Amino acid sequence: MNFIIEFWEFLKVRKKYWLLPIIIVLALFGGLIVLTQGSAVAPFIYTIF
Repeated sequence: MNFIIEFWEFLKVRKKYWLLPIIIVLALFGGLIVLTQGSAVAPFIYTIF
C-alpha cells in the first residue's frame, strides 16, 4: 500500500496525471491474466489477445 501512496504523491508533484490511465489498464490486464490462469476461461481470454 505504501507504494501506491508514494506513486500518487509522485504523480501530484510532477503533474504526470497522464500516466494514471496507463497504469490502471496495465494493472487490470495483469489482474485478468492472474485470475484466469488456472480457470477454464483462460483459453478464451488468450484468444482475445
